[in-house]
Amino acid sequence: MEDLKPSAANSLPLTPLGFLERAATVYGDCTSIVYGNSTVYTWRETNHRCLCVASALSSIGIGRSDVVSVLSANTPEMYELQFSVPMSGAILNNINTRLDARTVSVLLRHCESKLLFVDFFYSDLAVEAITMLLNPPILVLIANEEEEEGGAEVTERSKFCYLYSDLITRGNPDFKGIRPGSEWDPIVVNYTSGTTSSPKGVVHCHRGIFVMTLDSLTDWAVPKTPVYLWTLPIFHANGWTYPWGIAAVGGTNVCVRKLHAPSIYHLIRDHGVTHMCGAPIVLQILSASQESDQPLKSPVNFLTAGSSPPATVLLRAESLGFIISHGYGLTETAGVIVSCAWKPNWNRLPASDQAQLKSRQGVRTVGFSEIDVVDPESGRSVERDGETVGEIVLRGSSIMLGYLKNPIGTQNSFKNGWFFTGDLGVIHGDGYLEIKDRSKDVIISGGENVSSVEVEAVLYTNPAVNEAAVVARPDEFWGETPCAFVSLIPGLTRKPTDKEIIEYCKTKMARYMVPKTVSFLEELPKTSTGKIIKSLLKEIAKNM
Repeated sequence: MEDLKPSAANSLPLTPLGFLERAATVYGDCTSIVYGNSTVYTWRETNHRCLCVASALSSIGIGRSDVVSVLSANTPEMYELQFSVPMSGAILNNINTRLDARTVSVLLRHCESKLLFVDFFYSDLAVEAITMLLNPPILVLIANEEEEEGGAEVTERSKFCYLYSDLITRGNPDFKGIRPGSEWDPIVVNYTSGTTSSPKGVVHCHRGIFVMTLDSLTDWAVPKTPVYLWTLPIFHANGWTYPWGIAAVGGTNVCVRKLHAPSIYHLIRDHGVTHMCGAPIVLQILSASQESDQPLKSPVNFLTAGSSPPATVLLRAESLGFIISHGYGLTETAGVIVSCAWKPNWNRLPASDQAQLKSRQGVRTVGFSEIDVVDPESGRSVERDGETVGEIVLRGSSIMLGYLKNPIGTQNSFKNGWFFTGDLGVIHGDGYLEIKDRSKDVIISGGENVSSVEVEAVLYTNPAVNEAAVVARPDEFWGETPCAFVSLIPGLTRKPTDKEIIEYCKTKMARYMVPKTVSFLEELPKTSTGKIIKSLLKEIAKNM
């Protein structure tokens, strides 16, 4: 046995790039991408286009270790770039389209981006951002004739060196994509959303993305040739690896530029959508839409992750025909690594109890190694009683290599062989994880720890409440008190007062948890991925 070693035949670097080549062979004539009224590609065409773009990038000097950034909505070109950029040997950097120009320039400078692909809708943002840079990246414009005719225009085309369509024309479809020299080579750098801290550049390798992609497909039980609707921004942790995953199973990608409930329902009906992902807020928008008066003709699998979806939202969405799967992941894990695996005996429980169980994050996915909840000081595992709160720690193949140019941040996150998430949670007696809060979002009022997530869950049970977020408000006596920001259901004949909301909470929770302040907003501020921006709400509460 000792003589049996890895060889060239059995140790080719793992990479998700091979999924596209296989899709072109197996599903060559099947639809790969649908967009708008006229754009339809097959997997053979998508592979051809990606190879041409990768070839063109190589011809203009882009190669290994170079960072190529993308600023785009969920368009066919955005999907293609998830393959073509790493196929050129470069490292992919998807940028949040809702950032301001200064922040975009900071990210471009930090990752030393050599080239920036720009969706023509964000051309002004990109041009403004590069004016702040001493060494700006090459600009490539992604232009869509049909949409440009609809009124959008690029004011400074002279700033762009190439059109995306030019790269396809000049590229070589026989180009042999550049495979990584090692499966540990970086494939993407993603910047965190920055809801609780300054953005950090998360670097993932080919191996981690490969494992995460297959793990995601397996755990969600995605079949061959699904129809996937892109309601999750691809720039958000690379769409939780589903750009590569849908290629692996030969599915159809239904691309959509904006999250507009009537349009989403229209696309679901017209294309027979079977799968979609999104933050809990997406479920809420779809459930509250007038289009939701009629149940879906066929069930749609919906994977959501992040904070627990309110039980009321889950019940409403499932009554419409959405099959909800709930999970947990971070930018640092490349996708969902905890899912609420459903047990057959739970089907006998009342719907409200089922919704409560589904709001828990769950257990590790089949391809992930270990998850624990530990006492931050001692490092020991907490009791599995569903009550003892600790920090969630992880270890598995899809965890990032580290933070770009941030050795201290990387070192602080990796301790004793674990990745420390900064999230607080409990482990129930059945081994299922439940997130209680971000460590920075816990409110310490009079020495008592108040979970903002638990208070928000109660607020969502009020029939008048549309959105809710709870943050700490400084208090001279208590140190901090819970402050609730609430938006109300549109069209109410009578709107509740702040005192009525507070009284409602008093009947549902311990007195020390009840918000001392309730502030009404038309809409809560959110990131482009649907996360409520608590840092902004904290500033508002601080200045009250």
